[in-house]
Amino acid sequence: MPVPSERSAEQKNQASMRPVFALGIAGFLANFDVTSVVVALPAIARELGLGTAGYAWIVDAYSLAFTGSLLIAGALTDRHGRRKALLAGNIVFVIASIACGIAWDSLSLILARAFQGAGAAFLITGAFSLIAGCYPDAKSRARAFSWLGVITGIGMALGPTIGGVVASHIGWRWIFLANIPACLLIAWYVPRLVAEHSEPSPRPLDLLGTALLTTALCMLVETLLHGQGSALRLGVGLVAAAALFAAFVVQQRRRTSPIFDPSVFLTRPMIGVAALLAAVSIGFWAMLVFLPPFLLAAFGWASDRVGLAMLAATLPMLIVPLIGGWLVERLGWRSYFAVALTIMACGNVLLIGAALTLGIALPAWLVLCGMATIGTGAALAHPQLTGAVVALVPPAQAGMASAMTVVMRQGAFAVGIAILGSLVSMPQQVAGYTVSFVVSVSACLCGVAAALLCLPATSAAARR
Repeated sequence: MPVPSERSAEQKNQASMRPVFALGIAGFLANFDVTSVVVALPAIARELGLGTAGYAWIVDAYSLAFTGSLLIAGALTDRHGRRKALLAGNIVFVIASIACGIAWDSLSLILARAFQGAGAAFLITGAFSLIAGCYPDAKSRARAFSWLGVITGIGMALGPTIGGVVASHIGWRWIFLANIPACLLIAWYVPRLVAEHSEPSPRPLDLLGTALLTTALCMLVETLLHGQGSALRLGVGLVAAAALFAAFVVQQRRRTSPIFDPSVFLTRPMIGVAALLAAVSIGFWAMLVFLPPFLLAAFGWASDRVGLAMLAATLPMLIVPLIGGWLVERLGWRSYFAVALTIMACGNVLLIGAALTLGIALPAWLVLCGMATIGTGAALAHPQLTGAVVALVPPAQAGMASAMTVVMRQGAFAVGIAILGSLVSMPQQVAGYTVSFVVSVSACLCGVAAALLCLPATSAAARR
């Protein structure tokens, strides 16, 4: 709880958006380091001698560590203080960024990326929880979260472009080293603007549940990336991952305060939401990781030009969500998400068409149109999924469901990268990416089916 001497600062925050911008730097960094590194991956792969599996692990190490750490970050943040948790995550993040910048081989970079992901989880959790504490008034809080969404969205959308320019003109290592000034700014700025907050009755830690879910995800990703050459290894790995997931569900059912309540997520609407989360993660976010090498193979573009081209897929995330809420009210959850995932599927079909015309002349405009179409569909679906979760579950379980939505989204992203990475047979040739595009189309169509079969027809019905 805020101490009395800090109450005046908290009251001033009600009329000021300065704390939002201070905390927004944390959200910006967490998202920026996911997308900025994507364009630099071909250069990293060349210098460190990475294959397709190592290429995928550079992103998945961050995502898996981020996912696992999210499960305990909330409880530790409430127990020891939200500002302390954010600043501790900031220290881990800056040290890990330096380690990424001086990495000498693939293993050192992958381990540093994992520590980056863990630090990012505490940055995000601390930032979002501190916003709620700084702005207890509902109207001010809504405006603060809107600004926070804009700042983090800028990091996500401009990450590939900035990363491409840095990798092309300075070197890929500076993508990570450039985090140092931002982390120093957080360390100096946040304590001066944001009061400490903690919960009098913090949630209990669930280390066993965290270990089970994280190990299951790591096992699944490792099996998909490295088990293709052996049917026995593939089968054993998939069975082991399924067993760990089942153990996690059983363990959660026995807890009085679970981080994941199976009774909530096994309802028909929530099964539909889970399928949509997976579809967006595979059809867009995981696809972003493989678009830069695809563009390199197709056109031979340098990193800075690839980064500019990636704006076609990422800029819709800053523009399209503005009309998402308006469309949901008029179309309802079922039709809205069906339309959004259909648009994503059409974008992937355009990429398949572009790849199949390689023997003649690959039309760059067709590739860019496909990327923009995928990005538009994802920009419609992605922001509204959290709103759907809050509307579709009982109010008392909305917080738990929202937190698990973030975990499911990150987990599906990591698994999606592993699936698509295992299907890229010839990364230096455009034809090698065709199967990945086909799988992305299939994932989007599964999302359409989930929306039509599982979600309520109207958003009013979904909100009960």
